[in-house]
Amino acid sequence: MLNKLLVTLFSAAVITFSAMSMSEAQAKPIAVDENNISPLLNGHNIPKVTLNDYQGKPVDLAKLVEAKPTIFFFYRGGWCPFCNIQMGQLKAIEPKLIEMGFQLVGISPDSPEKLRESMTDNELSYMLLSDENLEATKAFGLAFFTSQKVTDMYQAKLGVKNHLFKNAQGQERLVLPVPAIYIADNQGLIHFQYANPNYKVRPASELIMTAAKLVVAK
Repeated sequence: MLNKLLVTLFSAAVITFSAMSMSEAQAKPIAVDENNISPLLNGHNIPKVTLNDYQGKPVDLAKLVEAKPTIFFFYRGGWCPFCNIQMGQLKAIEPKLIEMGFQLVGISPDSPEKLRESMTDNELSYMLLSDENLEATKAFGLAFFTSQKVTDMYQAKLGVKNHLFKNAQGQERLVLPVPAIYIADNQGLIHFQYANPNYKVRPASELIMTAAKLVVAK
């Protein structure tokens, strides 16, 4: 079943690649909701965006991938239990990914201070980057406005203190990334992409490992 799914995904990638330009993708507007995002697809290059690590040091994503093939994963924040589960699952397969020559990089709207908490709480060794201003989230086409109800609930019950952004109606809302996985080679070319508007559903570790093997085999 998994291999059949991957064949479908990579066949779609070939079609997408042949229809797309290799030029840099432009930052996309924040979607009205999670079902209307326009994520980067296979065949695009990793955008030239600079974020901060947990120490506040700048990290250029385009230059980062030049060092080695990279698996980027976008997550909502350390406050999200589903994201913490995913970080643990990625931690479990990290040694195998490193053997294959990859590096793992997590991106979220969390501040550098919050990143430090996540790294400590989850005992992580891979890199986490702060996208407080949503530059990478927008460049990858993953940013969306939450509803007023969700904004209020996350702020009140989960203590989310992210910056608020004004939507088309001038209302201040919380903006989050749709959780996503991107696998890019050291030329910055995206070979595999997974983005699901349902934040409760994350790709299985087996899928990520198989996709990574196929990228290495190219």
